[in-house]
Amino acid sequence: MSKLIIDIETVGENFDEMDDTTKEILTHWIKDVSKTEEEYNGMLNELKNGLGFSPLTGEIVVIGVLDYEKEQGVIYYQSPNIKAEETKDGNFRFKPMKESEMLESFWQGIQNYDEIITFNGRSFDIPYIIARSAKWQIEVSKDLMSSRYIENQKYGVKHIDLFDQLSYYSAVRKTGGLHMWCRLLGIDSPKAEGVKGDDVQALFQNQEYLKIAQYNTRDLIATKELYDYWIRFMRAK
Repeated sequence: MSKLIIDIETVGENFDEMDDTTKEILTHWIKDVSKTEEEYNGMLNELKNGLGFSPLTGEIVVIGVLDYEKEQGVIYYQSPNIKAEETKDGNFRFKPMKESEMLESFWQGIQNYDEIITFNGRSFDIPYIIARSAKWQIEVSKDLMSSRYIENQKYGVKHIDLFDQLSYYSAVRKTGGLHMWCRLLGIDSPKAEGVKGDDVQALFQNQEYLKIAQYNTRDLIATKELYDYWIRFMRAK
């Protein structure tokens, strides 16, 4: 069975460049709950920093894929305003392209796989990819969201979301993110080199595009190693 690991990085729009109606929709609740101007400004700043978490107010700047068996990966990444060439580093190839081109390449490549592996992919990565694909009128080539319970995934592509598996489909209330699972199992955390998902927005604004792409490779590798632990030690044979 051919397996592909998937992870994305996203950034938000510039809030100040949004239309007034959108700003009002996003911020009206802040006005209702904030008690002081200082509290309002703090919540507004938090909202601005979180715009990348929704495909309605953000975009994909990296799509990373890693072939499980071959241990070879491709990182599609945006590099606006900086001319960048395709490069290779270890087992990863880095390909600069626009968001629409990344999505087209993703849906074309995934047709060669019958199992995908993510961490929180059902709640974030895959819905985000689908929504942004719709924006660019790019067709979805495989159903990656149906049959959440893997025991029922008998047809089409199988999607193993490790967050689902490790939380037992949300039965466990506090399971932690990828870093905490890496910490438990002795896996090198993708955050070990000082870059976190929250840093992506600032890195993108500073035009450190390749650094974001390199961070994504560490997410992919950590997800692969976590999957190995799950297969070997955390599910009944």
